[in-house]
Amino acid sequence: VQLQASGGGLVQAGGSLRLSCAASGRTFSNYAMAWFRQAPGKEREFVAAISRSGSTDYADSAKGRFTISRDNGKNTVYLQMNGLKPEDTAAYSCAARYWILGNTPMEYDYWGLGTLVTVSS
Repeated sequence: VQLQASGGGLVQAGGSLRLSCAASGRTFSNYAMAWFRQAPGKEREFVAAISRSGSTDYADSAKGRFTISRDNGKNTVYLQMNGLKPEDTAAYSCAARYWILGNTPMEYDYWGLGTLVTVSS
């Protein structure tokens, strides 16, 4: 699976961004999808995941502010981020895992390049 993330940028605190991740190469609907992020000097951390059927899982830091969704017809997963905070500044990467949902980086087999989100205070 090839993954291409987009939608990052510079936004003020309290603002919103929507990230997109376009997938190609395999049957998208067979894969659980997730977003992870990595801030400078920090380890990669889980943000949100969505199963093949649409069940979702969120990190505590994302609950209530971020929404993950998928469009199997467009082979795309989205991350709607509202109420952004400076601590959300990071490179956001999408990942795919065959069949089963997970929430750790080690569980995911395919990764796209990150898209940078910068939140100014």
